[in-house]
Amino acid sequence: MKRKASIMFVHKDKFKEYKQRHDDIWPEMAEALKAHGAHHYSIFLDEETGRLFAYLEIEDEEKWKKMADTEVCRRWWKSMAPLMKTNADDSPVSIDLKEVFYFEIKGREPYDDKSEL
Repeated sequence: MKRKASIMFVHKDKFKEYKQRHDDIWPEMAEALKAHGAHHYSIFLDEETGRLFAYLEIEDEEKWKKMADTEVCRRWWKSMAPLMKTNADDSPVSIDLKEVFYFEIKGREPYDDKSEL
């Protein structure tokens, strides 16, 4: 898996609508994300600035790049354009971030504190 992160920008008066549209993601969009190797996709909002931090794990960079060429992705971008800062093709303005640190705990037992206070 390859980890990717980026920053996008949502208009401050569109936070609720942005969240609602993602809560109600189109089934065909979810299927296209899966088909293009997306896993563990999260988007976080900084309410003070309208910045969005997106985190995504993908199987393969080339497979993922093809997602942008799908009809459903283009429709999604067009539907989201009124809510976000976008490019001329309706794609979100997105700044890719470079990973500088990663830490993973493997083989960890589930937390079960049975101690008494």
